[in-house]
Amino acid sequence: MVHEVRNQSSVSTFILVGFSEFPHLQAPLFLLFFSIYTVTLVGNLGIILVRRLNPKLQTPMYFYLSHLSFLDICYSSVITPKVLEILVVEDRMIPFNGCMTQFFLGYACVITEMFMLAVMAYDRFVTVCSLLLYTVAMSH
Repeated sequence: MVHEVRNQSSVSTFILVGFSEFPHLQAPLFLLFFSIYTVTLVGNLGIILVRRLNPKLQTPMYFYLSHLSFLDICYSSVITPKVLEILVVEDRMIPFNGCMTQFFLGYACVITEMFMLAVMAYDRFVTVCSLLLYTVAMSH
């Protein structure tokens, strides 16, 4: 009887090193990333709110644009909070399940955003190629 030796190691957490070699850069990088994240959130929320409040923007193009803004909020909210946390706290670990969840959600947002861009491209194609039939082809 031959006894097989298998790898018995398992990973339960990952240690994210980040910018630990440059501790003097962590505060400026936190401020930079936080300000970019804040501008991204405010800008995308502004696009969504203006589209909802202005009746002239109830066209398919702005409908798709507001959904693209929502996807951008989702995508940046999946990645950025953990990056900000890494820059602030000393405990830079992420559990395996959290890492896989972040990975899945990030790629789900990217794939959904690609489909949204394809739909927006089709909308513009229909607009340019068959302008008179646009209202028939693209209903509310």
